[in-house]
Amino acid sequence: MTSNYVYHSNFWLEEPEDSNPFAARQCFCSGYDVYGEIVPQAGWFDYLLLMFRGEKPAPGETRFLEKLAMVLANPGPREASVRAAMNAGVAGTNHSSALMAALAVGAGQYGGAQEVAISVRLWRECGRHIPTWVERLFSPEEDERADIWLPMEHAPGFDPNGKSITTPVWQALNYLADLAPGDGALQWLRKHREELELAVGYPLALSGVAAAAFVDLDLNEDQASMLYLILRLPGAAAHAIEQKGMGWKKFPYYGPAIELADDPGPVSADSDREDGQ
Repeated sequence: MTSNYVYHSNFWLEEPEDSNPFAARQCFCSGYDVYGEIVPQAGWFDYLLLMFRGEKPAPGETRFLEKLAMVLANPGPREASVRAAMNAGVAGTNHSSALMAALAVGAGQYGGAQEVAISVRLWRECGRHIPTWVERLFSPEEDERADIWLPMEHAPGFDPNGKSITTPVWQALNYLADLAPGDGALQWLRKHREELELAVGYPLALSGVAAAAFVDLDLNEDQASMLYLILRLPGAAAHAIEQKGMGWKKFPYYGPAIELADDPGPVSADSDREDGQ
């Protein structure tokens, strides 16, 4: 077999079965035997960090990622990506469509994975320098793919619709900061949160906490964005399944709350006939 038909990976290696070259006999992740060493001896979050970073994590990092995963596991029905999965569930669609709905809506720039990626890039650029943060939060780097991502309309990592930090965000920041490195991003964010909120004009969001946590785990913006999407799926899945079982009769309909701009009002049968002429 020529090299044209070989996949290249820096962290994954497979040895084929002698009787079936399409099946793996042994798998290695960053040098560790997956089924001989990792599965019997490591935990799920050890394995995640090993795959994403290519090195064995320290015990404290594993617990830190586990608690971050719990913080992100279920954003709740008020969050758009979870609500998208609920809409799919109540419609009776297949499970993959419900998860794809959650991923698509949760990938964006308002509380989504793209906002987390931008925030991680800002951490790399601004470090622990307040004046730089204040300047860059209002002019974050724009993605060169303008056909995909429009310019940010708010400071990444903060909630433009909030008046003060919510209790869950405050609790998550406090708890995770206690687990994070003493000189890390989360500790610094906890110390300077109020100063940053005053400069921005609105409170810290959970996406901002998550971005700082990913920085403390030494993950880049691509790794952080991908993990953020993955770790928020359990809640979306559970809500979608629940709504599928409950059915549409118990699902809220927001029609009366929707107001159309320049609403022409009801269309009469006569006007329909005139339009058809």
